[in-house]
Amino acid sequence: MCKTHVLSVSGAKAPFEKTTIERRELRPDDIFIDIKYCGICHSDIHNAYDEWGGGMFPMVPGHEMAGVVRAVGPEVTKFYVGDRVGVGCFVDSCEKCEYCLRGEEQFCTKGVVLSYNSLDYDGNLTYGGYSQNIVVKEEFVVRIPDALDLDVASPLLCAGITTYAPLRKWNTGPGRKVAIVGMGGLGHLAVQYAHAMGAEVTVLSQSLNKKSEALELGADHYFATSDPAVFTELAGRFDLILNTVSANLDVDAYLSMLRVDGTLVNVGAPTQSDKYNVFSLIMQRRSIAGSLVGGIRETQEMLDFSAQHGIAPKIEVIRADQVDEAYERVLRSDVRYRFVIDISTL
Repeated sequence: MCKTHVLSVSGAKAPFEKTTIERRELRPDDIFIDIKYCGICHSDIHNAYDEWGGGMFPMVPGHEMAGVVRAVGPEVTKFYVGDRVGVGCFVDSCEKCEYCLRGEEQFCTKGVVLSYNSLDYDGNLTYGGYSQNIVVKEEFVVRIPDALDLDVASPLLCAGITTYAPLRKWNTGPGRKVAIVGMGGLGHLAVQYAHAMGAEVTVLSQSLNKKSEALELGADHYFATSDPAVFTELAGRFDLILNTVSANLDVDAYLSMLRVDGTLVNVGAPTQSDKYNVFSLIMQRRSIAGSLVGGIRETQEMLDFSAQHGIAPKIEVIRADQVDEAYERVLRSDVRYRFVIDISTL
């Protein structure tokens, strides 16, 4: 076992404290990674506050880990000491079911093992990236291209793949009109991906506060949804609406902006259930869908695409002793656009 310093919470909404945990001994197919940076995701807050239920404490959040390989097991073939690597939302799966075999480990029928707040297949609680290091199976590690700095790359391991995957799944490309709901940590990446894929991109945000930034990142249009007239103006406009916010929406109003066969895809996860009128769907053959993240192969594809097209999150790097404050600022929407913890300060 290897002891490592971490930031953990002892219970729901408890303050973070510096403690230690033990990482497992290196198995033949394991990689030992020194974590350099870890992004803060809104889902970290939901879990640390136990807003979704099922919180297992003490909890070490973090599933946006970027670091450097310190050691590898004897059966590792893809990575070497010194490689720049990342670990995202999950760290194990059965690797044998139909979904794992097609590269969609997030849907593993045995149950994917999450990077934290999850039990591995031996019954041990997993601890995430607010930590100096981590031990992970080779198949669940991705390579970070040299064109991406490690601090910038870390939020891509969740926010990046969370937005990239549904845009690919719903055929974003030239000739498609795509709307992004929300211009936050997820939304500002979704704008960049949709633009790079060749779509006509519209941002739908509560206010005009971020209009200039959205246009700089590749949006073609920007509308404030606080004006009810916007929904009439944009009726029947979009092939795809990607909802990145965690607040409940007037679902029927957003469905009205879809074309025939259009889809509203949710990646934000509100704590309360949404409501809608089924006629908002059946009269125009519209759909409501959800998307989680992508598998390991698609995550690597996303990183390579990001490096190729110069796509990166806008980040604010913080010290380990600023995480409680950062959580409060996220809840106040007081960040543009992702917090990243400098693990060297732990």
